[in-house]
Amino acid sequence: MTFPDILPLTAVFVYGTLMPGERNEHVARQGGAFHARSATLRGYRLIDLRPEAYPGVVPGTQDDTVTGHVLTYDPAAWPRALPFLDALEGLHDTPPLYTREQVTVQVDGQAEPAWVYVYARTDRLGQHGAVPVPGGNWRTVPNRGLPADGDR
Repeated sequence: MTFPDILPLTAVFVYGTLMPGERNEHVARQGGAFHARSATLRGYRLIDLRPEAYPGVVPGTQDDTVTGHVLTYDPAAWPRALPFLDALEGLHDTPPLYTREQVTVQVDGQAEPAWVYVYARTDRLGQHGAVPVPGGNWRTVPNRGLPADGDR
């Protein structure tokens, strides 16, 4: 499915510490107000990374889903919000921690475009402490609120 490129895409699918009520929600709010709606992302798996204490999504099978929220910013706020989001996600680290990719998410049964941060350090996935989250829901992970030394 394609979407018209009339306005810049100002929605981001969050699935972990940036979700409403989670420890980095304040980072999402630094760029301005947003509207949060429950959403799912199909075709990706959610990974719990320990001892880092944050999640990542990686491509999965068509049966995999990740539960989260779409945060939609006003177009005027998006240029302020994006640098905060990119910095938290290590988009410009060398090598990058995450990449930002355009995906289609399901919101109330409707397909919508959104950005998502995809975990980029695939070599880490084969190491101890990278555990798939059954059901793809970060809120089911015990001790998910414990920050790591890296403050992500």
